[in-house]
Amino acid sequence: MKFCYANRRMTLYPNSVDPWDLAPEDYTDQFLIKVKDMGFDALEIGSDTLDKTGGSEKSVKEFTTRINSFGLDIGSIRSGGTLTEAKNGPQNIDKLKKSITYGKYTGAEVVNGAISAPSRYPGNPEGSLPASGSGWNKSQDSSKEASMWVYEHLSKIYQESCDEASDNNLNISVEIHQNSPVDNSWSAKYLYGMVDRSNFGINPDLGNVLWNYEQPEEKFEDCIDNVASISNYWHCKNLQTVYHPENERSVFIRVPLQDGEIDYRYAISSMINAGYKGYMAIEGTQNGDQFYKDYQSISYSKSVVESLDS
Repeated sequence: MKFCYANRRMTLYPNSVDPWDLAPEDYTDQFLIKVKDMGFDALEIGSDTLDKTGGSEKSVKEFTTRINSFGLDIGSIRSGGTLTEAKNGPQNIDKLKKSITYGKYTGAEVVNGAISAPSRYPGNPEGSLPASGSGWNKSQDSSKEASMWVYEHLSKIYQESCDEASDNNLNISVEIHQNSPVDNSWSAKYLYGMVDRSNFGINPDLGNVLWNYEQPEEKFEDCIDNVASISNYWHCKNLQTVYHPENERSVFIRVPLQDGEIDYRYAISSMINAGYKGYMAIEGTQNGDQFYKDYQSISYSKSVVESLDS
């Protein structure tokens, strides 16, 4: 198992910056040393960050060389965004195409993306109404409400993307994600079968299954078993649920992998049993000491892998 750092916090004194709006200079020497010392092999880098290098082959490769000089690869390019909503879909299709080019320049293994849209409910920027955000009994753009044409449309986009990416030994991954038509194992398998490309696969993010609805739509064990053999990238995070049954509402606290409700010993075992050779991408904490908490997560994961190999 290889380990990629999909950090969701970017704070190391004296720097504290928005992890969703990173510039190349935010990847300081101090940060990269810490990431390597924790035991990671690679970083997940957003396509928006690579845009800020200038986006040319020369500038992206220079940034990649700097990351490589700390003993780290760029393992994944994070793309993402809805590909079906009329308002945002076209620009996200262009973003996916650009991310494939960045994957070529960086030598990344995979371009990953969740295909969810911003909340469309007025006055609701933080998902505080049913069907938006997470933890409600309804979910925006869910597979429960998707028509067949949605998957037909998505499959054509992914077929074209995979054909373009295949020339550079680059994989394309779609993430099981809340508020999207790929939000559980059956929808992931359905789309996978329609795309029918060897370099297309699933990112089975079980954390997104946990917090999509107020109660999980399927068992985590069933989800990972159903998609392990068709996965080519793997986001890993864990949570604790605070359930309010009177409101049909749950809120969630992110915790290190060993401390949450998802059994990652089972999940890792399932992926290894399926022959998974890609990255285990640890989605880091969003608050507190990221290096303490995320070191706990990677140390736990490595200990589980070692126990299964012994």
